[in-house]
Amino acid sequence: MRISDIKKEARQSLAGYWAIGALLTFLVFLIDTVLPSILEIVTSGGLNQWLDDQTPLSVYYIEWIYSILLIPLYVAVLWFYLSLVRSKEPGIVHVFTIYNDWKLSLKMIRASILMGIFVVLWSLLLVIPGVIKGFSYSQTLYILRDHPEYSVLEAITESRKLMNGYKAKYFLLNLSFIGWAILAAIPALIGYLWFVPYFIASLSAFYNKLVEIPAGTQDTLNVPTTN
Repeated sequence: MRISDIKKEARQSLAGYWAIGALLTFLVFLIDTVLPSILEIVTSGGLNQWLDDQTPLSVYYIEWIYSILLIPLYVAVLWFYLSLVRSKEPGIVHVFTIYNDWKLSLKMIRASILMGIFVVLWSLLLVIPGVIKGFSYSQTLYILRDHPEYSVLEAITESRKLMNGYKAKYFLLNLSFIGWAILAAIPALIGYLWFVPYFIASLSAFYNKLVEIPAGTQDTLNVPTTN
């Protein structure tokens, strides 16, 4: 598994979908950032109260609930790009249909929160163990896409098995995007409309290659490229 091949596969999967990926990124930005700000202004009693930092405590509880409700959306975005990598033709509307299945949505929320708790607990020892465990759990949400019959703990355990011998490769894959992230931020963050699809598609391609590797096989470490 070479990082250059993973990123190449991601670019190929985005051929003809760059505009759709940019639109999806923009929509998620509106839902994740703009709408919460509007909600905070309204629930604070108006713009003047909000500017005067007179936000009631109840507003923060509402924002907390809102952020939790967005978890299924984030998961659906990952699955959208996984479908692209697998040469399927998902539409943006498919991302939002995850809320049609409330049991699935609750399961994604449980999985995300449980992974977060595990990472925090490991981080109480030292930061590095927490980061390593974060890499170990990184494939959990993808696994639940392929194996909806798994429980959350089963998916987390399977992710740990899949990532055995590949955590360093996953780290280097993420590290290889630092330059792109900096460049994307220069033109008023507009570049992120294209950077985010490329990044998530690459993570999805990583998982797709990971599940194709025979069990017990460890990959050799390849130096990332700047593609």
